[in-house]
Amino acid sequence: MSDLALELRGITKRFAEHVAVRELSLQVPRGSVYGLLGPNGAGKTTTIRMILNVIAPDSGSITLLGQPNTSPGLLDRLGYLPEERGLYKKMQVRRLLRFLAELKGVDAKTADRRITEWLERLSLRSPEKDWGLAKVDELSRGMQQKVQFIGTLLHDPEVIILDEPFSGLDPINAQALKDTVVDLKRAGKTVVFSTHLMDNAERLCDSVCIVARGEKVLDGTVSGVKSEHNKRNIALALAGAPSDDVSAILADHSLVSRMDDNNRYFEIEMAASGNPQLLLQRLVGAGAEVQRFELIQPSLHQIFLDKVGAAGVEEGMSGHG
Repeated sequence: MSDLALELRGITKRFAEHVAVRELSLQVPRGSVYGLLGPNGAGKTTTIRMILNVIAPDSGSITLLGQPNTSPGLLDRLGYLPEERGLYKKMQVRRLLRFLAELKGVDAKTADRRITEWLERLSLRSPEKDWGLAKVDELSRGMQQKVQFIGTLLHDPEVIILDEPFSGLDPINAQALKDTVVDLKRAGKTVVFSTHLMDNAERLCDSVCIVARGEKVLDGTVSGVKSEHNKRNIALALAGAPSDDVSAILADHSLVSRMDDNNRYFEIEMAASGNPQLLLQRLVGAGAEVQRFELIQPSLHQIFLDKVGAAGVEEGMSGHG
C-alpha cells in the first residue's frame, strides 16, 4: 500500500487561452493535514476539481490512495466540501443528511446514529434544542456550513477534501471546524484543504503547497518551509498605535528591511546590518510601550508575501480559482 494518500504529477489545465494550473506536482502523505494555499484565482479549486475527476487535466496524472483517480468506486472513499455551499433549503436537516449518507451507500440505521453523533459534536443538538429537526433555511449560515460539513463525513471517508472551509465562519464555528480536523487526523484520516488564510494553515497543517497564477511556488512541511526561509524576524507588539517617532524608527531601512504592519502588531525582518538590541533601545527611547519583542521564524503569511508578492495576489484576484 502506498504511503501517499494523494499524488499529482505535472498536471496542467487550460481554459481557452488561460492556463489555470501549470505543471503542478505534489505529494500528500496518508494521515496528514495538507494545505493548498494561495490567493483567490491561484488555481486551487481547479486543482481540487481535477483531483475529484470533475474535470480532467490536459496533461499529467493524479493518484488517490494508490490508484488512478478515475478508478471505479474510488471517490466513495473521499469526502468533499465544495467552496460553493449547496443544501436543499426546505428539507429537514436530519432527512437531508440521511439522504446524503444513503447516496454514499450508508444504511439508514447507521446514518441516523452517525447524524446524531455529529449533531451533538458540532453543537447542533442539545437537550434544549435539536437543530436536526429544523429546516435548513431556519439555520444560520454558520450552522448550515456545519450541516454540509457533517454531510461530507457521514460515510466515514479516508480522505477529506475541503475547499475554503473557513470562508464566512465566525470564530466559534471556525474553532469547531479546526478541532474536528485535528480529531480526523488523530483517527488516521487525511485532510486536504485549500485556503487563502495563512494563519489557519500555519496552525493546522503538517505540510503545505503554495500556488500562485496556477504554478507551485513552494511546498514542504510547515517546519521545513519556515526553516528554509528563516531570516532574522522580530515579533513586536505595542500597547497602542505607534507614535510618529516610533513609525520613523520602524521605517529606518538601516534597521528594518521589511515589515508587516498590523497597527499594534508588527512582524519585522531585520536589515542585514540591523541590530535587534539597537532597534529595541530606540523604540523604548521613543516612548513605545513594548509588550512583546521576540526573535521568531517568519510566518507563512510573511513567506507567502515574500514569494508571491502583492502583485501576484492582485493578478490572482480574477480568473479560475
